[in-house]
Amino acid sequence: MVERVPWMAPVDYEILLFFEDHPILLSPRILAVNIEYDRQYVSRRCSALTEAGLLESVDTGLYQLSETGEAYLEGDVDASDLEQE
Repeated sequence: MVERVPWMAPVDYEILLFFEDHPILLSPRILAVNIEYDRQYVSRRCSALTEAGLLESVDTGLYQLSETGEAYLEGDVDASDLEQE
């Protein structure tokens, strides 16, 4: 179980878990269809997760789980280390 990060939205956990289960490059559009959220909202959340270091923007519009994201999901990153300023 991961420690809750106050700034994260519930969809953020779904995004991270989807990437954990599917270690492939994805666009927010494809991700949104698979987790049943609005594409624009997923795109904004992917940007926020990238800024926090949990996702990596590999190419224009393509994301993957970062090493920090993997460590967070494994419980190896303290939530306070992910606080946004």
